[in-house]
Amino acid sequence: MSIIKCPECSGNVSDKAFSCPHCGYPLQFAAQSAAIPITTRTRSPKRRRKLPNGFGSIKRLSGPRKNPFAAYPPVIEFHENGSPKSVPAIGYYRTYQDAYDALSSYNRNPYNIDDANATFANVYEMWLEAYKNNPKQRSYSAVKSYSSAFKNCANLHNKKFKDIRKVDMQVILDTCPLGYSSITNIKKLFSQLYKFALENDIVQKDYSKFTVINRTDDNEKGEPFSKAELQKLWNDKEDPVTSMIILMCFTGFRISEFVTDKERHYRMEININERYLHGGLKTEAGENRIVPFQDWLTPYVQSYAAVQDSFKADNFRIKKFYPKLIELGIDTTASGKKHTPHDCRHTFSWICDVAGIDSLSKHLIMGHSLGNDVEVATYGHRTLEDLHAAISKIDLKDILLDCC
Repeated sequence: MSIIKCPECSGNVSDKAFSCPHCGYPLQFAAQSAAIPITTRTRSPKRRRKLPNGFGSIKRLSGPRKNPFAAYPPVIEFHENGSPKSVPAIGYYRTYQDAYDALSSYNRNPYNIDDANATFANVYEMWLEAYKNNPKQRSYSAVKSYSSAFKNCANLHNKKFKDIRKVDMQVILDTCPLGYSSITNIKKLFSQLYKFALENDIVQKDYSKFTVINRTDDNEKGEPFSKAELQKLWNDKEDPVTSMIILMCFTGFRISEFVTDKERHYRMEININERYLHGGLKTEAGENRIVPFQDWLTPYVQSYAAVQDSFKADNFRIKKFYPKLIELGIDTTASGKKHTPHDCRHTFSWICDVAGIDSLSKHLIMGHSLGNDVEVATYGHRTLEDLHAAISKIDLKDILLDCC
């Protein structure tokens, strides 16, 4: 006996073996074929080589079909009378060789056939169950957002997940009639499902990471608070809710960026001694940005720090932000539109303009993209000291009607 290489998987195997123990390739047939001289009559091309026991089976289905060859895994369960239980096909293929290759691949690395045939909807249901049962706390708003995102992917629901490609998901993102935030949630759902599918061997590659959002952020629209409205906030600054609103107006952070997200390992860094906040989400330019603050804002930062880990955006927006604005009589803008938390970010942008802060410092603090300006992208750096110098230009006398 000697050791030879399997012609299918290159694994070491005895020359006496009938089939490869690694991939199931029928070795005796291969050896016999190799020993037959070229002049000897060969087997008819219509005859298929016999598959070894425990390898599975390949059947040609009747009727005109695009993929007539079905590959089935080996039977491992039997009825009480000894008859084998039916098993689902691994897949359907154009040629016998394609089916054989798929069967060989399965034998090298067996997987759950039901999972392999799972549709987009099936994977979503499995993922959602695992997501809800995760010991980490999950917010109701996150589940609701993912549920809405799933409904907007109706064209993918019945498609096998393993057959979905980047173009399929990109069409969903490009044709969705909803706003930027909703499209972002769809992209996040794709990412979550592929992460789950990879962990459970349903797919071997994450195509979601190649998708892009080809739309401008329409959620950046809004109106800043007027001087009169800021004055009303200032007069009520001792209130903890108003204190948070003022902090948002003078740092430019989005309300979502104040939320601690354990799943994404995100928590805003607060440095009282050097007077800056370090955080940011949503865009590449806005991630992990440094926002310095003036000394007078320190109590407001400390007030937020006391509730940082329990701060919830939806709860603050609905139960505190809007009621407080109504209480102060500043819930609507001069144009009659409803003020939103994002208007605090617009207010900070206006404050920077009033203070004469240079555009580069403003872009860096707010997390705006520097665009295609090569010179700015290459040489446009700012130290913490530079950013503090920029923020120091803000004078409350220019922002409020009466700051005393």
